Amino acid sequence: MRAVVLERYGGPEVLAVREIPDLEPGVGEVRVKVAASALNRADTMQRRGIYPQPGPRPEYEIPGLEFGGTIDKIGPGVAGWQEGDRVCGLLGGGGYAEQVVIHERLLIRIPQALSFAEAAAIPEVFLTAYDALVEKAALRMGDVALIHAGGSGVGTAATQLAKAMGARTFVTVGSEEKARKARELGAGRAILYKSEAFDEVVLAETDGRGADVIIDFIGAPYLEPNLHAAAVEGRIVFVATMGGDKPQVPLGILMGKRLRLIGTVLRARPLEQKMLLTQRVNQQVMPLFAAGALRPVVDRVFALDQVADAHRYMEENRNFGKIVLSMS
Repeated sequence: MRAVVLERYGGPEVLAVREIPDLEPGVGEVRVKVAASALNRADTMQRRGIYPQPGPRPEYEIPGLEFGGTIDKIGPGVAGWQEGDRVCGLLGGGGYAEQVVIHERLLIRIPQALSFAEAAAIPEVFLTAYDALVEKAALRMGDVALIHAGGSGVGTAATQLAKAMGARTFVTVGSEEKARKARELGAGRAILYKSEAFDEVVLAETDGRGADVIIDFIGAPYLEPNLHAAAVEGRIVFVATMGGDKPQVPLGILMGKRLRLIGTVLRARPLEQKMLLTQRVNQQVMPLFAAGALRPVVDRVFALDQVADAHRYMEENRNFGKIVLSMS
């Protein structure tokens, strides 16, 4: 099979497609013929050698946290799946390849109306958004949600989920074009972070209440304005720390508002926790795709051989939604 193998670390130029041996499923696993994968910020960090996948380094280090494709081989003990089923799922690594092997409890059935490229854009961002909004922050109908990086994959997923759950949603974005697209997804207010102070906007437009839930990807530079923007007993969930991870914490604001700061990461979790989260998303989120209440947001599709260009495109922050790799 063909796969993007990291033989050294560095810039996008280190990404190279290689022929490697086919995979074989073990007990409780299936092999999937991958039609599409998708990019995540974690992939660019792994490419630079600063965010390895969990466990010992494999013989062939392949980036990629998600896929969409068709089951083409069933391992021993698998029940409920068969060859030909259209599936997507979340991986610890290995998604930039024509085959993946995955435990059956981590599979998500692709709704009939979705393409493989759209399906590949679901697992990482919607599992992350669901985990942050529902599992960690306990978002409720009528809450005010502030979602940073509204043009990112997780940002577009969280915006849609928050709307579907009956929350009033603010997002931060970097351009008027991204603001327009965010509003189309259900954001009540898109804040241009380059020219507007998001904390002041949220407080002004909620009559001083603030945001009950804040989903943050930036980290240190946003901590104090996040605390300022938060409502009393608000929950701030940190999904990433793109701007740094060593902030000064104004404890007086934290204590006075009785705020909760919550950290989350999916990649390093035990298999059992990933299975449980996947099953909850299967039950509570995937029906919303079939009903048309949610949709994957695909910005652009690159061929597998164009993977270096895809990474450059992501690192230039040009995308709104997901960047997908096609194996065909």
